[in-house]
Amino acid sequence: MSRLNPIESSPAELAPEIELDPIFKNQIDNLYRLNLYGRWAVIALTWFTIGLYSLWELRYPISLIQEDFTWAAVKYGLIFNLVPAIGLCLCVGMMTGTLVWQSRNIIWGLPKKEQQRLIQQVGNIRKQGSSHPLWKWVVKSIDN
Repeated sequence: MSRLNPIESSPAELAPEIELDPIFKNQIDNLYRLNLYGRWAVIALTWFTIGLYSLWELRYPISLIQEDFTWAAVKYGLIFNLVPAIGLCLCVGMMTGTLVWQSRNIIWGLPKKEQQRLIQQVGNIRKQGSSHPLWKWVVKSIDN
C-alpha cells in the first residue's frame, strides 16, 4: 500500500494497462486496507475467544512443560487435549496465513487476479451507491 510503504506502489498502481483516476485508486486502496483490517480483526477475535480457551485448557500441560521441557511432553500434552490443541492450531494457522499473505503483498505486490477483484468490487460499490454496506468506508471517506 502506498501510504504504509512509500517505496511500494499501491494496489491500484499495479495495473498499468488500465488507466484509473486518482479517486478510484484511493477507493481501491481503502478497500484493500479495509480487507486487511478485517482479517486482523477476525484473527484478534479468534485469539481472544478460541485461543484463550485453548491456552486455559492447556494450563496443566504447560505447567508440566515449564518444569521439565521435552518434546514428548509437548506431544502428549497436545494429543491428550485434542480440542484445545485444534483451537490453538487454528489460531496459529490463521495468523501465519495472514502474515504470509500480507508479506507477499508488501514484497511482491498484489497478484493480477486480486487487483482485478478489488477493481471490480469498488466498481460494484460505486454502482450500488450509498445503500452498499461498505460505501461509507470505501467511497464516502474520500468525498469529505
